[in-house]
Amino acid sequence: MENIIEQNSNENHKDKIYNLALYLRNMADMKPYKKAVVYPCGRDKKGRVKYVHLTFQQLDRESDLIAQGLEDSGIKRGTRTILMVKPGLDFFSITFALIKTGAVPVMVDPGMGIGRMLNCLKEGRPEAFIGIPKAHILRTIFPKYFKTVKTYITVGKRWFWGGATLKELTKKVWYPYKIAKTLHDETAAIMFTTGSTGPAKGVVYTHGTFEAQVRQIHSHFEITTDEIDLPTFPLFAIFDPALGITAVIPDMDPTKPALVNPEKIIGAITDHGVTNMFASPALLNRVGRYGMDKGIRLPSLKRVISAGAPVLPANIKQFNTMLSVEAEIHTPYGATEAFPIISIKSSEILSETYKLSEKGFGTCIGVPINDYDVRLIEITDDPIEIWSDDLLVKQGEIGEITVKGELVTKKYFSRSDADSHAKVKDGDTVWHRMGDLGWMDKNGRIWFCGRKNHRVIISANNTAYTVPCEAIFNNHPGVLRSALVGIGPPGNQKPVICIERNAENKISKKKLGKELVEIAGQHMITKSIETILFPGTFPVDIRHNSKIFREKLAVWATKKIKDQ
Repeated sequence: MENIIEQNSNENHKDKIYNLALYLRNMADMKPYKKAVVYPCGRDKKGRVKYVHLTFQQLDRESDLIAQGLEDSGIKRGTRTILMVKPGLDFFSITFALIKTGAVPVMVDPGMGIGRMLNCLKEGRPEAFIGIPKAHILRTIFPKYFKTVKTYITVGKRWFWGGATLKELTKKVWYPYKIAKTLHDETAAIMFTTGSTGPAKGVVYTHGTFEAQVRQIHSHFEITTDEIDLPTFPLFAIFDPALGITAVIPDMDPTKPALVNPEKIIGAITDHGVTNMFASPALLNRVGRYGMDKGIRLPSLKRVISAGAPVLPANIKQFNTMLSVEAEIHTPYGATEAFPIISIKSSEILSETYKLSEKGFGTCIGVPINDYDVRLIEITDDPIEIWSDDLLVKQGEIGEITVKGELVTKKYFSRSDADSHAKVKDGDTVWHRMGDLGWMDKNGRIWFCGRKNHRVIISANNTAYTVPCEAIFNNHPGVLRSALVGIGPPGNQKPVICIERNAENKISKKKLGKELVEIAGQHMITKSIETILFPGTFPVDIRHNSKIFREKLAVWATKKIKDQ
C-alpha cells in the first residue's frame, strides 16, 4: 500500500484514474481477511462490549453490490447524492459504493441544527437521497428543501414513502463492480463547512483533492498498514480504508464530543490496541482529564491527532500523562477547504512554544507539511482577483494565511461570492485565503492569531487580535477560557473580554474582574481592554465543540453594555 501511494504521487495526473475505491480494491486483494471497519453493537450479560466488523474483502464486495444497486436505481457518475446515515458499517459500505459509481456525495453535518442543515442540503441541489428512516421523515416534513431529488433509498425499514430500500438493492449475486474511471479534476464530493465563522458553504472536493489528502496524511504522520485507528469524527474515517488501516468506530454521539463518555473511548482503545486517534480539542480535554485523574495509561497509542480549533497546551499536557514517552500529540492546522497544511508536535509545544503563547505571541501551529506553499499576505476584507508577491507581509508581521497546492480545493459549489473572497487566481491554479491571521518566525513556523473577521479594530493604528489577547487572560486560575469581541463599527470598536469562569476556582466575579483589568494593563497588546463581562458558558461550534461563536458573544455583549 505504501508503495502504491508513493507511486501515485509521482504519476502525471492527466490520463490517470483518481478514485479512492481503487485503494480499497487493492487492500481487498492484498489483505482480504484483515479487519477494515469495527463497530460496537451492544454489550453481553457481563457488560462486555460486543463488536461486528467487515474485512477489506467484505467491505469491497458489499460496496460492489450497493454500487450496482445504486447504478440500477439511477445513481451514477456525477449524481449529487445526500447521505444521511449514522457512522457504522453501512456508512462505510455506502460511501465507497458512491465513490465507485462516481456519484457525488453531499455531506452535511446534522449537528449544525435542522434549519441550517436543510438550507445546506437545498443549496447542494441534490438529485438523490440515501438515509435512515428518521432522515426520510425529515424530508417528508420539509419537502420544499428536496425539490430537486428524484431518487430515494432507505437504509432500514421503509415506512409511508416511496423509493427502494438498501436491502432490495443488494439482492443480486456479487461480481466485481467496474470502478468509475474518474479524473483528477472531476467533482468527488461536496463537503459543507459548519458555518462556525460565517455562512456554511459547500466545498467542492475533486478526486485529485482526496488523493492528495491521502498522500499528505500518509507521508506526514507516517501511518502504516498495520495500524488501528479510532476516528471520533466520522468524515475522517473514510480515509482509513484508503490508507489500508483498520477503523474502530467509537460508541459516541459524534455531534457532541464534549459530552463523550471517557470510559467508552478508553475501552475502545484498549480493546483493539488502537495506535492512532483523531480527537477534537473538546474530546481531548474530557478524556484526558478523566485519564489523568484515574492514572490510566494507553501504551498502544503511537499518535493522537487533534484539530478543529486551537488546542490548549494544558489539554495536551493533561492527555500526555496517558501516553508513552515515544507517542506524540499532533495538532494539524487547516480547514474544510484545505486540510492538513501545517502541523506541530506536542513535544515542541510543551518544551518551547507554549511559554511564548502564554505571553501573547499567538498559538504556534508549526511549519508547512511537506514544504507546502504557505504565505502571509496583507490583511484586507476585500476580494483579491490576481495573486502578486507584492501582497506578502514581512517576516514577523501579522497577515492572512494563504495556501496553494494539490489538496487545496479550488472553489465552492454555486457560491461565486465566496470564491471571490477566498480564492486568488495564480495562473492555472489558485491560492486559498484561510481567513485566519498569523505571523511567521525566523524558523518558518506560523503563529496563529485568530480569525480575520474576529479582529477588533479599535482605531486606525490599534488592532487587537483574539488569540494573543485571550492568552493573557487565560493565565489567571479563575479563567477557564476567554473571548475577545468588539462593540461598535470597525475603526471605532470598544474591546470587550468575555470570561468563562473556572468552576473549581471560587473567586468572586467582582474580584476576578478587578484582577483581570490589572493584568490587561500590564501588557501592551491588552492595555486597551478595560471591560470584562461574564456570559456564563460560551456558545461553541457543533462539529468539534471547541470553536467559540464570538459573533453571538458580541451581540450579547452589546446588549449587556447597553442595559448597564
